[in-house]
Amino acid sequence: MSNDFNSAMRRASKLVQAGNPAGATEMIQKALAKGGLSSPSGSLEPAVNSFDGAKVGRSLRETLASLGTLPTSGIPSADVTEPPLPQGARFDGGTFTCAQGSRDYRVYIPDLKGAAAKGLIMMLHGCTQSPVDFAKGTGMNGLADQHGVIVVYPAQSRGANMQSCWNWFGPADQMREAGEPAILAGLAQQMLRDHAIPQGACFVAGLSAGAAMAVILGQTHADVFSAVGAHSGLPYRAAHDVPSAFAAMGSGGARGQNTQPIPTIVFHGDADSTVHHTNGRGIAEAAATGPQVVDDGTAGKRSFARNTVLSPDGHPVMEHWTIAGLGHAWSGGNVTGSFTDPNGPDASAEMMRFFLSLPLKDV
Repeated sequence: MSNDFNSAMRRASKLVQAGNPAGATEMIQKALAKGGLSSPSGSLEPAVNSFDGAKVGRSLRETLASLGTLPTSGIPSADVTEPPLPQGARFDGGTFTCAQGSRDYRVYIPDLKGAAAKGLIMMLHGCTQSPVDFAKGTGMNGLADQHGVIVVYPAQSRGANMQSCWNWFGPADQMREAGEPAILAGLAQQMLRDHAIPQGACFVAGLSAGAAMAVILGQTHADVFSAVGAHSGLPYRAAHDVPSAFAAMGSGGARGQNTQPIPTIVFHGDADSTVHHTNGRGIAEAAATGPQVVDDGTAGKRSFARNTVLSPDGHPVMEHWTIAGLGHAWSGGNVTGSFTDPNGPDASAEMMRFFLSLPLKDV
Protein backbone atom coordinates (compact mmCIF):
# COMPACT_ATOMS: atom_id res chain seq x y z
CA MET A 1 0.00 0.00 0.00
CA SER A 2 1.01 3.63 -0.31
CA ASN A 3 2.69 5.76 2.32
CA ASP A 4 -0.70 7.48 2.78
CA PHE A 5 -2.21 4.20 3.97
CA ASN A 6 0.73 3.51 6.26
CA SER A 7 0.27 6.95 7.76
CA ALA A 8 -3.46 6.35 8.19
CA MET A 9 -2.78 3.12 10.06
CA ARG A 10 -0.36 4.89 12.41
CA ARG A 11 -2.97 7.56 13.10
CA ALA A 12 -5.59 4.87 13.63
CA SER A 13 -3.31 3.27 16.21
CA LYS A 14 -3.12 6.53 18.13
CA LEU A 15 -6.90 6.91 18.02
CA VAL A 16 -7.36 3.41 19.46
CA GLN A 17 -4.89 4.22 22.23
CA ALA A 18 -6.84 7.40 22.92
CA GLY A 19 -10.06 5.40 23.30
CA ASN A 20 -11.59 6.40 19.97
CA PRO A 21 -12.19 3.20 17.94
CA ALA A 22 -14.95 4.94 15.97
CA GLY A 23 -12.48 7.51 14.71
CA ALA A 24 -9.96 4.79 13.90
CA THR A 25 -12.59 2.85 11.97
CA GLU A 26 -13.56 5.90 9.94
CA MET A 27 -9.92 6.63 9.15
CA ILE A 28 -9.28 3.06 7.95
CA GLN A 29 -12.41 3.05 5.78
CA LYS A 30 -11.46 6.37 4.17
CA ALA A 31 -7.93 5.11 3.50
CA LEU A 32 -9.32 1.99 1.83
CA ALA A 33 -11.72 4.04 -0.30
CA LYS A 34 -8.96 6.43 -1.32
CA GLY A 35 -6.94 3.49 -2.56
CA GLY A 36 -9.87 2.20 -4.60
CA LEU A 37 -10.31 -0.85 -2.37
CA SER A 38 -13.52 -2.35 -1.04
CA SER A 39 -14.34 -1.46 2.54
CA PRO A 40 -15.72 -4.35 4.62
CA SER A 41 -19.46 -4.28 5.09
CA GLY A 42 -20.85 -3.52 8.51
CA SER A 43 -19.18 -1.73 11.39
CA LEU A 44 -15.50 -2.43 12.03
CA GLU A 45 -15.55 -0.57 15.33
CA PRO A 46 -15.87 -3.67 17.59
CA ALA A 47 -13.01 -5.33 15.77
CA VAL A 48 -10.80 -2.26 15.81
CA ASN A 49 -11.48 -1.84 19.51
CA SER A 50 -10.41 -5.44 20.16
CA PHE A 51 -6.84 -4.81 19.02
CA ASP A 52 -4.11 -3.71 21.37
CA GLY A 53 -3.49 -0.05 20.63
CA ALA A 54 0.28 -0.44 20.36
CA LYS A 55 -0.11 -3.15 17.74
CA VAL A 56 -3.22 -2.05 15.88
CA GLY A 57 -1.37 -0.85 12.79
CA ARG A 58 0.44 -4.10 12.10
CA SER A 59 -2.40 -6.31 13.30
CA LEU A 60 -5.10 -4.61 11.24
CA ARG A 61 -2.92 -4.54 8.15
CA GLU A 62 -2.33 -8.28 8.39
CA THR A 63 -5.98 -8.95 9.17
CA LEU A 64 -7.23 -6.91 6.23
CA ALA A 65 -4.83 -8.74 3.95
CA SER A 66 -5.80 -12.14 5.34
CA LEU A 67 -9.46 -11.45 4.60
CA GLY A 68 -8.68 -10.49 1.00
CA THR A 69 -9.59 -6.83 1.58
CA LEU A 70 -6.32 -5.21 0.59
CA PRO A 71 -3.08 -6.21 -1.13
CA THR A 72 -0.45 -7.57 1.21
CA SER A 73 2.45 -5.31 2.13
CA GLY A 74 5.30 -6.42 4.31
CA ILE A 75 3.99 -9.99 4.46
CA PRO A 76 6.22 -12.72 3.01
CA SER A 77 5.34 -13.66 -0.56
CA ALA A 78 5.07 -17.25 -1.67
CA ASP A 79 8.12 -18.84 -3.30
CA VAL A 80 7.01 -20.96 -6.26
CA THR A 81 10.41 -22.57 -6.92
CA GLU A 82 9.79 -26.30 -7.28
CA PRO A 83 11.19 -28.45 -4.45
CA PRO A 84 13.67 -31.21 -5.34
CA LEU A 85 12.10 -34.63 -5.83
CA PRO A 86 13.54 -37.90 -4.52
CA GLN A 87 13.99 -40.58 -7.13
CA GLY A 88 10.68 -42.27 -7.92
CA ALA A 89 8.53 -39.56 -6.32
CA ARG A 90 6.07 -37.34 -8.20
CA PHE A 91 4.62 -33.91 -7.54
CA ASP A 92 1.79 -33.84 -10.04
CA GLY A 93 -0.67 -31.08 -10.82
CA GLY A 94 -4.29 -31.09 -11.86
CA THR A 95 -7.67 -29.40 -11.66
CA PHE A 96 -10.70 -30.76 -9.85
CA THR A 97 -14.13 -29.67 -11.05
CA CYS A 98 -17.57 -30.34 -9.62
CA ALA A 99 -20.97 -28.66 -9.59
CA GLN A 100 -19.82 -26.16 -6.94
CA GLY A 101 -16.72 -25.03 -8.83
CA SER A 102 -13.14 -25.99 -9.53
CA ARG A 103 -9.70 -25.65 -7.95
CA ASP A 104 -6.21 -26.47 -9.11
CA TYR A 105 -4.13 -28.72 -6.91
CA ARG A 106 -0.76 -30.42 -6.53
CA VAL A 107 -0.42 -33.97 -5.25
CA TYR A 108 2.76 -35.49 -3.83
CA ILE A 109 3.13 -39.23 -4.40
CA PRO A 110 6.21 -40.75 -2.75
CA ASP A 111 7.99 -43.78 -4.13
CA LEU A 112 5.87 -46.44 -2.44
CA LYS A 113 7.89 -49.27 -4.04
CA GLY A 114 4.72 -51.11 -4.95
CA ALA A 115 3.13 -50.85 -1.50
CA ALA A 116 -0.24 -49.28 -0.83
CA ALA A 117 -0.35 -45.76 0.58
CA LYS A 118 -1.09 -45.64 4.31
CA GLY A 119 -3.21 -42.54 4.09
CA LEU A 120 -4.01 -39.22 2.47
CA ILE A 121 -3.44 -35.78 3.99
CA MET A 122 -5.02 -32.67 2.47
CA MET A 123 -2.91 -29.58 3.25
CA LEU A 124 -4.63 -26.19 3.01
CA HIS A 125 -2.25 -23.25 2.62
CA GLY A 126 -2.65 -19.87 4.28
CA CYS A 127 -3.27 -16.49 2.69
CA THR A 128 -0.81 -15.38 -0.03
CA GLN A 129 0.66 -18.89 -0.13
CA SER A 130 0.68 -21.51 -2.87
CA PRO A 131 0.76 -25.31 -2.75
CA VAL A 132 4.47 -25.35 -3.62
CA ASP A 133 5.33 -22.74 -1.00
CA PHE A 134 3.28 -24.57 1.62
CA ALA A 135 4.81 -27.92 0.78
CA LYS A 136 8.31 -26.51 1.22
CA GLY A 137 7.52 -24.60 4.39
CA THR A 138 5.85 -27.49 6.17
CA GLY A 139 8.21 -30.20 4.95
CA MET A 140 5.24 -32.51 4.64
CA ASN A 141 6.53 -34.14 1.45
CA GLY A 142 9.58 -35.46 3.28
CA LEU A 143 7.36 -36.92 5.98
CA ALA A 144 5.21 -38.49 3.28
CA ASP A 145 8.33 -40.26 2.01
CA GLN A 146 9.05 -41.59 5.50
CA HIS A 147 5.52 -42.80 6.24
CA GLY A 148 4.16 -43.82 2.84
CA VAL A 149 1.43 -41.19 2.76
CA ILE A 150 0.07 -39.21 -0.20
CA VAL A 151 -0.37 -35.44 0.25
CA VAL A 152 -2.71 -33.24 -1.79
CA TYR A 153 -2.35 -29.46 -1.77
CA PRO A 154 -5.39 -27.59 -3.15
CA ALA A 155 -4.79 -24.08 -4.46
CA GLN A 156 -7.20 -21.29 -3.68
CA SER A 157 -8.23 -19.28 -6.73
CA ARG A 158 -7.48 -15.57 -6.76
CA GLY A 159 -10.87 -15.20 -8.40
CA ALA A 160 -12.40 -16.51 -5.17
CA ASN A 161 -10.19 -14.42 -2.88
CA MET A 162 -7.70 -11.80 -4.01
CA GLN A 163 -5.13 -12.92 -1.43
CA SER A 164 -5.68 -16.65 -2.02
CA CYS A 165 -7.35 -17.07 1.38
CA TRP A 166 -9.86 -19.84 1.90
CA ASN A 167 -13.18 -18.13 2.63
CA TRP A 168 -13.71 -19.58 6.10
CA PHE A 169 -15.80 -16.60 7.26
CA GLY A 170 -18.52 -16.79 4.58
CA PRO A 171 -21.75 -18.62 5.47
CA ALA A 172 -21.90 -20.24 2.02
CA ASP A 173 -18.43 -21.70 2.64
CA GLN A 174 -19.32 -23.26 6.00
CA MET A 175 -21.89 -25.76 4.71
CA ARG A 176 -21.70 -29.31 3.43
CA GLU A 177 -23.28 -29.04 -0.01
CA ALA A 178 -22.01 -25.62 -1.01
CA GLY A 179 -18.93 -23.59 -1.73
CA GLU A 180 -15.39 -24.50 -0.88
CA PRO A 181 -16.13 -27.37 1.56
CA ALA A 182 -17.97 -29.27 -1.19
CA ILE A 183 -15.15 -28.66 -3.68
CA LEU A 184 -12.40 -29.70 -1.29
CA ALA A 185 -14.24 -32.78 -0.04
CA GLY A 186 -14.90 -33.77 -3.63
CA LEU A 187 -11.20 -33.47 -4.44
CA ALA A 188 -10.34 -35.62 -1.41
CA GLN A 189 -12.83 -38.27 -2.48
CA GLN A 190 -11.29 -38.34 -5.95
CA MET A 191 -7.83 -38.82 -4.43
CA LEU A 192 -9.14 -41.62 -2.22
CA ARG A 193 -10.49 -43.45 -5.24
CA ASP A 194 -7.50 -42.80 -7.48
CA HIS A 195 -4.96 -44.03 -4.93
CA ALA A 196 -6.96 -46.74 -3.13
CA ILE A 197 -6.49 -45.10 0.27
CA PRO A 198 -7.67 -47.25 3.21
CA GLN A 199 -11.07 -46.22 4.52
CA GLY A 200 -10.79 -43.90 7.50
CA ALA A 201 -7.23 -42.79 6.63
CA CYS A 202 -8.00 -39.38 5.13
CA PHE A 203 -6.97 -36.30 7.10
CA VAL A 204 -6.98 -32.52 6.60
CA ALA A 205 -4.67 -29.84 8.01
CA GLY A 206 -4.00 -26.19 7.35
CA LEU A 207 -2.48 -22.88 8.40
CA SER A 208 -4.43 -19.75 9.33
CA ALA A 209 -7.33 -19.43 6.85
CA GLY A 210 -6.42 -22.94 5.71
CA ALA A 211 -6.67 -24.17 9.30
CA ALA A 212 -10.07 -22.53 9.69
CA MET A 213 -11.21 -24.29 6.52
CA ALA A 214 -9.76 -27.60 7.76
CA VAL A 215 -11.88 -27.22 10.92
CA ILE A 216 -14.93 -26.56 8.73
CA LEU A 217 -14.25 -29.71 6.68
CA GLY A 218 -14.00 -31.75 9.87
CA GLN A 219 -17.53 -30.66 10.72
CA THR A 220 -19.17 -30.67 7.29
CA HIS A 221 -17.51 -33.83 5.95
CA ALA A 222 -16.70 -36.12 8.85
CA ASP A 223 -17.60 -38.97 6.48
CA VAL A 224 -14.54 -38.03 4.40
CA PHE A 225 -11.99 -36.73 6.92
CA SER A 226 -11.14 -38.73 10.05
CA ALA A 227 -9.08 -36.05 11.81
CA VAL A 228 -8.07 -32.39 11.62
CA GLY A 229 -4.82 -30.50 12.09
CA ALA A 230 -5.25 -26.76 12.76
CA HIS A 231 -2.28 -24.39 12.97
CA SER A 232 -3.06 -20.76 13.88
CA GLY A 233 -6.71 -21.21 12.91
CA LEU A 234 -10.18 -20.47 14.21
CA PRO A 235 -13.17 -22.49 15.49
CA TYR A 236 -16.06 -23.60 13.33
CA ARG A 237 -18.46 -20.74 12.59
CA ALA A 238 -16.35 -18.27 14.54
CA ALA A 239 -17.47 -15.63 12.03
CA HIS A 240 -20.25 -15.05 9.52
CA ASP A 241 -18.93 -11.99 7.65
CA VAL A 242 -15.87 -9.74 7.44
CA PRO A 243 -16.55 -7.63 10.56
CA SER A 244 -17.14 -10.71 12.73
CA ALA A 245 -13.99 -12.26 11.25
CA PHE A 246 -12.06 -9.19 12.41
CA ALA A 247 -13.44 -9.62 15.89
CA ALA A 248 -12.67 -13.34 16.05
CA MET A 249 -9.13 -12.94 14.75
CA GLY A 250 -8.38 -9.97 16.98
CA SER A 251 -9.71 -11.12 20.31
CA GLY A 252 -10.48 -14.81 19.96
CA GLY A 253 -13.53 -16.56 18.56
CA ALA A 254 -16.01 -18.36 20.73
CA ARG A 255 -16.03 -22.13 20.96
CA GLY A 256 -17.27 -23.65 17.73
CA GLN A 257 -21.04 -23.64 17.36
CA ASN A 258 -23.06 -26.83 16.86
CA THR A 259 -19.97 -28.97 16.54
CA GLN A 260 -19.46 -32.71 16.59
CA PRO A 261 -16.33 -34.21 18.21
CA ILE A 262 -13.57 -35.17 15.77
CA PRO A 263 -9.93 -36.05 16.52
CA THR A 264 -7.99 -32.79 16.25
CA ILE A 265 -4.45 -31.56 16.84
CA VAL A 266 -4.06 -27.82 17.35
CA PHE A 267 -0.94 -25.64 17.20
CA HIS A 268 -0.94 -21.94 18.02
CA GLY A 269 1.68 -19.41 19.08
CA ASP A 270 0.97 -17.25 22.10
CA ALA A 271 2.58 -14.28 20.30
CA ASP A 272 0.33 -14.52 17.22
CA SER A 273 -0.84 -10.97 16.44
CA THR A 274 -2.85 -11.98 13.38
CA VAL A 275 -5.09 -14.73 14.84
CA HIS A 276 -5.36 -14.51 18.62
CA HIS A 277 -4.16 -17.68 20.31
CA THR A 278 -7.39 -18.15 22.27
CA ASN A 279 -8.88 -19.33 18.97
CA GLY A 280 -6.72 -22.43 19.31
CA ARG A 281 -8.33 -23.18 22.64
CA GLY A 282 -11.76 -22.76 21.06
CA ILE A 283 -10.93 -25.35 18.41
CA ALA A 284 -9.59 -27.76 21.01
CA GLU A 285 -12.56 -27.42 23.35
CA ALA A 286 -14.97 -28.21 20.51
CA ALA A 287 -12.93 -31.19 19.29
CA ALA A 288 -13.13 -33.50 22.30
CA THR A 289 -14.18 -33.54 25.94
CA GLY A 290 -12.96 -35.58 28.86
CA PRO A 291 -10.10 -35.70 31.35
CA GLN A 292 -6.99 -33.93 30.08
CA VAL A 293 -3.34 -34.77 30.44
CA VAL A 294 -1.29 -31.59 30.75
CA ASP A 295 2.43 -31.46 30.09
CA ASP A 296 5.05 -29.02 28.89
CA GLY A 297 8.53 -29.06 27.49
CA THR A 298 11.00 -27.46 25.12
CA ALA A 299 11.68 -28.29 21.48
CA GLY A 300 14.36 -26.41 19.62
CA LYS A 301 14.43 -22.89 21.02
CA ARG A 302 10.81 -22.68 22.11
CA SER A 303 8.88 -24.02 25.06
CA PHE A 304 5.37 -25.36 24.78
CA ALA A 305 2.37 -26.38 26.86
CA ARG A 306 0.26 -29.30 25.65
CA ASN A 307 -3.21 -30.42 26.68
CA THR A 308 -4.23 -33.93 25.59
CA VAL A 309 -7.51 -35.82 25.72
CA LEU A 310 -7.15 -39.60 25.47
CA SER A 311 -9.65 -42.12 24.16
CA PRO A 312 -10.71 -44.99 26.45
CA ASP A 313 -8.08 -47.21 24.83
CA GLY A 314 -5.35 -44.64 25.40
CA HIS A 315 -4.62 -42.94 22.07
CA PRO A 316 -4.87 -39.14 21.78
CA VAL A 317 -8.06 -37.76 20.27
CA MET A 318 -7.22 -34.11 20.96
CA GLU A 319 -3.92 -32.31 21.41
CA HIS A 320 -3.64 -28.58 21.94
CA TRP A 321 -0.10 -27.18 21.68
CA THR A 322 0.54 -23.58 22.75
CA ILE A 323 4.01 -22.44 21.66
CA ALA A 324 5.69 -19.70 23.69
CA GLY A 325 6.87 -16.73 21.65
CA LEU A 326 5.63 -18.09 18.31
CA GLY A 327 3.94 -15.62 16.00
CA HIS A 328 1.76 -16.30 12.98
CA ALA A 329 3.95 -19.02 11.53
CA TRP A 330 4.20 -22.80 11.10
CA SER A 331 6.06 -24.20 14.11
CA GLY A 332 9.23 -26.06 13.19
CA GLY A 333 8.81 -25.10 9.55
CA ASN A 334 11.45 -24.73 6.87
CA VAL A 335 12.52 -21.16 6.07
CA THR A 336 12.34 -21.89 2.34
CA GLY A 337 8.59 -21.43 2.75
CA SER A 338 6.70 -18.34 3.92
CA PHE A 339 5.13 -17.98 7.37
CA THR A 340 7.47 -20.46 9.03
CA ASP A 341 9.40 -20.53 12.29
CA PRO A 342 12.11 -23.21 12.57
CA ASN A 343 12.66 -22.62 16.29
CA GLY A 344 9.96 -24.75 17.86
CA PRO A 345 8.26 -28.12 17.91
CA ASP A 346 7.85 -29.72 14.49
CA ALA A 347 4.13 -29.28 13.87
CA SER A 348 4.24 -31.36 10.69
CA ALA A 349 5.87 -34.35 12.37
CA GLU A 350 3.47 -34.14 15.32
CA MET A 351 0.45 -33.95 13.03
CA MET A 352 1.67 -36.94 11.04
CA ARG A 353 2.22 -38.88 14.27
CA PHE A 354 -1.22 -37.90 15.58
CA PHE A 355 -3.01 -38.87 12.36
CA LEU A 356 -1.31 -42.22 11.93
CA SER A 357 -1.80 -43.15 15.60
CA LEU A 358 -5.57 -43.14 15.16
CA PRO A 359 -7.15 -46.57 14.65
CA LEU A 360 -8.69 -47.05 11.21
CA LYS A 361 -12.45 -47.05 11.32
CA ASP A 362 -15.37 -46.63 9.01
CA VAL A 363 -16.22 -42.97 8.50
